[in-house]
Amino acid sequence: MQNYVKQINENSIAVVMNSESNPLNSLPRVQRFQIMAILSIMWTAIFSTALGSWFYYGELVVGHLAVLLGIFITAGVFRTSQQPLKSYRDYPREDGTARYDDVWGG
Repeated sequence: MQNYVKQINENSIAVVMNSESNPLNSLPRVQRFQIMAILSIMWTAIFSTALGSWFYYGELVVGHLAVLLGIFITAGVFRTSQQPLKSYRDYPREDGTARYDDVWGG
């Protein structure tokens, strides 16, 4: 039973913390690192706010709202990472001309 609970905890952590198995795995490694770094800073600020306001009810509510906001932001980032990336070249003009003047000839 104890090994089963340990395995569940390890799998749950890997889904969020391991960039090879979380929804960011479709992005290039550099972008995965940047997004994971930003999310880690966000979660550090959230938990610092929540723990620092432990003795005050108003701040405690703010801490809980910060945690919920962090969950929604993380879920949104993971969800949008599953969609293919598009650039301005994916949206051509109606008349068939180039949208921007490509200086480099690409």
